[in-house]
Amino acid sequence: MRILTLLVRHGISKYPDAVTDVQSFYSRQMPLADWDLVVIDNALPEDHVERIGPQHVLIGGRNSDWEFSSWDSGIAYIGSRLLEYDFVHLATSAFRTLYTRYLDRIDERMLALIRARAAAIGHIDYYPEPVVVQGVQSQAWLRSSFIFLPPVELMLLGSLVSCRDEATLFSDCEAVPFRGDAPVSENYRRYLLDWLTGEGTGQGVQWHSRFSITRETLPCLQQKIIAILNEHLLGIRLRAQGCSMVDATWLATRAKALPPAERCLGPIPSWRMQLAGRDRDPVSPALLLSKTS
Repeated sequence: MRILTLLVRHGISKYPDAVTDVQSFYSRQMPLADWDLVVIDNALPEDHVERIGPQHVLIGGRNSDWEFSSWDSGIAYIGSRLLEYDFVHLATSAFRTLYTRYLDRIDERMLALIRARAAAIGHIDYYPEPVVVQGVQSQAWLRSSFIFLPPVELMLLGSLVSCRDEATLFSDCEAVPFRGDAPVSENYRRYLLDWLTGEGTGQGVQWHSRFSITRETLPCLQQKIIAILNEHLLGIRLRAQGCSMVDATWLATRAKALPPAERCLGPIPSWRMQLAGRDRDPVSPALLLSKTS
């Protein structure tokens, strides 16, 4: 199995062990994989290219849209060679933050069950109720810090940047950060602000870098909101092109239940059924009552 990791970082001061951590992940959990690593450092000039080892390259990236524009830089660097891989692994240097137990479930066998299918594997997050962004109703998304997907799905997407127009979103007023006509539902605005500056989204988890909204922090708030919207819109766009979201813990649960020689996963259920069927951290059955994406 050939895998290309595109790992985005911004220098090494905040997550200095990210490269070592991802190397350890592969040596421990996927030792048979034919694995190449491209580190995209958006603190470096865009034309920077440095060969670190036979299968390890360090390049500069575009930081205009954080990891999403940096991944675009990595994909452009690889070019047509992208199709030589079974999976492209999108990762950020922060992949070991917040909930991480699903990372320990990922291995070669579970990825083999999904190889050559229109499916993206990662950790599915969800809000307590559906939200609307850019006219699309949605409730769940793949956490963008650690995703495996077929290269053809990336090629169909084109740019990984889905949202960059600040003028349609923000008011430039710290008291009321969103424009009245911003293409984001009221409950989504509340979730975004509560996650970045408050007590979270009511699901028992808080962001590690919460801050108060002031005139000085308003640009940071806007940039972070755009990054979150890009993360959510990535899942929406993948589903729109027929690519299923697959929860890594659910896939590991299914792989464990299959006979060792079995290579047929069968149909991929909805994300709600996946989360309810995980053998770790299953969600409440009440989530199954939701009828939206």
